Amino acid sequence: MSLTNDIVKQHLIEKFGEQLSVWEEPYGLLTFTAPAAANLKVMQFLFDQQELQFQFLTDLTAVHFPDRTGEELCVVYHLHSLTNNVRVRMKVYVPVDKPDVFTATQLFAGANWMERETYDFFGVNFVGHPNLIRILNVDEMDYFPMRKEYQMEDPTRIDKDDEMFGRGGTVAQ
Repeated sequence: MSLTNDIVKQHLIEKFGEQLSVWEEPYGLLTFTAPAAANLKVMQFLFDQQELQFQFLTDLTAVHFPDRTGEELCVVYHLHSLTNNVRVRMKVYVPVDKPDVFTATQLFAGANWMERETYDFFGVNFVGHPNLIRILNVDEMDYFPMRKEYQMEDPTRIDKDDEMFGRGGTVAQ
């Protein structure tokens, strides 16, 4: 029997119950939300469960939602069961003033640099990470550039022609 999203969801609900929520399947990708305190437990379960075998961390990043009070940062994990060729997405929301999430480096070696990059750009603190320092930005940087706290561009710039970028001007007939 091949592994389906329904089987994965059933295993997760049996193990974690109401802790997991917001079940979706955009484009067939099983997606759910887990509490920050359980992120590592959920990934360990998905990794160890003989029928599931989600033993490859495809991607790890974050998204900043400044309007979601108390859960402004969302850490997103993409896991892949190579044996079953099934993928899942897990989301973990944390407040921007205490962005603590347990590190996955003990489970997935590839999480090391992905977590460092996510820290570098979003400020997520991966608790227990062996070397959580900036990886791409300069050490002196005192902000996290991928957060939506800054304007995308300087509105006073005059060194560019807005028409060349599809902004302003008249529409050709």
